[in-house]
Amino acid sequence: MIFKYVMVPAVLGAGIVLASLAGAARAEDDAPATVWKAGAASVRITPQRRMEMAGYAGRKEPAEGTEQELYAKALAIEDAAGQRTVMITLDLIGVLDRLRTRVAERLEKEHGLPSHALLMNASHTHCGPAYGRDDATDYFDGLADTLVALAGQALERLEPATLAYCEARCGFAMNRRTPTEEGYRNHPNPAGPVDHSVPVLSVTGADGNLRAVVFGYACHNTTMGFLKWLGDYAGYAQEYFEADHPGVVALFMMGCGGDQNPYPRSELKYAQQHGRSLATAVEAALEVNQRQPLHRRTLSGPLRTTLEKVDLEFATPDRPDFAYPVQFVQFGSDLALIALGSEVTVDYALRLKRELGSATGPAIWVAGYSNVYDGYIPSSRVLLEGGYEAASRPWRPSLEERIIGKSHELFKRLNPE
Repeated sequence: MIFKYVMVPAVLGAGIVLASLAGAARAEDDAPATVWKAGAASVRITPQRRMEMAGYAGRKEPAEGTEQELYAKALAIEDAAGQRTVMITLDLIGVLDRLRTRVAERLEKEHGLPSHALLMNASHTHCGPAYGRDDATDYFDGLADTLVALAGQALERLEPATLAYCEARCGFAMNRRTPTEEGYRNHPNPAGPVDHSVPVLSVTGADGNLRAVVFGYACHNTTMGFLKWLGDYAGYAQEYFEADHPGVVALFMMGCGGDQNPYPRSELKYAQQHGRSLATAVEAALEVNQRQPLHRRTLSGPLRTTLEKVDLEFATPDRPDFAYPVQFVQFGSDLALIALGSEVTVDYALRLKRELGSATGPAIWVAGYSNVYDGYIPSSRVLLEGGYEAASRPWRPSLEERIIGKSHELFKRLNPE
């Protein structure tokens, strides 16, 4: 066998959401209890043969070994009315459209899960396989089959659970666009815009024990670029958190880090240090060892999901419009998770949180690298400034307003008041 997957058990315990739980920080928590169900699963997806690597065009040789195992993980969630969503996170460069299409079609056929209820997100590690190549069809086919089985396992493990949202900060990400006389260079810019937030969705069992966490960060997984399989800082953050919390499944949700890099970089110890910093930030978000949590939002229902596409225009007339996915996964009036496709720059997250967030509305979590992977999605500012991210695709200046406009449209539909 040239390629195999190893399933890693991750069973969630029983429990219900009580709106009067101590530590609930919002007045909405006085509402009637809402019962959630959740189930998680994890699978190893490290290639079992030599393959070309994704992320750096300058690397001409296949991977020479494994520094860290690569994983796919799934969290299935169901509300009291039976509405479900499945989040799949991947230690891969991106979510190819044809991979999502195949997985979504099979999950709808085999489990009745609508496509708009499936969120797929990739960590964008540059030490994963180039799985879309013609010579990687065995890996691609095996990956698709495994992701369907993984999601099915998470759905089979649905058990009552408490869901909560919390947030912390982590500081190793830095804007990588530095202005010079010759234009914007790929170089650390401490004065550039960043998003240091660490959003965390926690799943707790009836026994009060943590069962799963989904956490995000907006930063390229590019600490390393050697010839070994590696999840980079996100892989280490998940590994460390799970080691510190045996039995917990930790899923990393990549944010809008298209113009963000981890610094310092280029040594393995830095990937490990960044991973430890991020895992510690997740602990801080969970208010570990605090007698009474004051910032946690206990999530109520209903669960609502929607995914629509908006046409993005290229500046060159010979290229057709690009159908760009914008997805919402919303938990009552408590949390709206907005999943944007491809390599989104940080301005999108900062703007959407500023424009859609409010003291009385849902918390806003913006993820990038979701559901499709096809190059950079620069903001209007980045397009105007030029540089690497702007030059990757000949987008028209309407790019940002179309994506933001679609996000506002879907938000208003889910939050009519």
